[in-house]
Amino acid sequence: MEFPTELGILTCLMIFAASMWIPYVIGISSDPAEEDAFDTPATISRLRPWVQRAHRAHLNLLEQGIPFAILVLLVDRMDGFTALTYWTAIAFFWIRVAHAAGMISGMARMPLRPILFTAGWICCLIMAYAVFTAQM
Repeated sequence: MEFPTELGILTCLMIFAASMWIPYVIGISSDPAEEDAFDTPATISRLRPWVQRAHRAHLNLLEQGIPFAILVLLVDRMDGFTALTYWTAIAFFWIRVAHAAGMISGMARMPLRPILFTAGWICCLIMAYAVFTAQM
């Protein structure tokens, strides 16, 4: 049985999402003003700007990553992978990497950040289209 590229990309995306806590924790741990976050969770608004952005980048990835993952799994279940889903999965992964890198570094300012987020949303819509057009 062949392992579709879309599932491979989805696996990489989920590893990426599962690892996005690392920049945030490094940011909290390297801030001498922050107390031990084990007893008292960090107050986001008091953290350095890049740490706040790392937290938001993680949330943004989960916002789009979970629906995208479900859609990819639905397309797989319906045996509906096509060239469109192949390129959409690849594009979505790299859009989300660019979004996270730009967000954490602070380089993805207006209008780049919303453009990247919207491009990810369009990828979700394309994958949803593939669900509705798949032949069983």
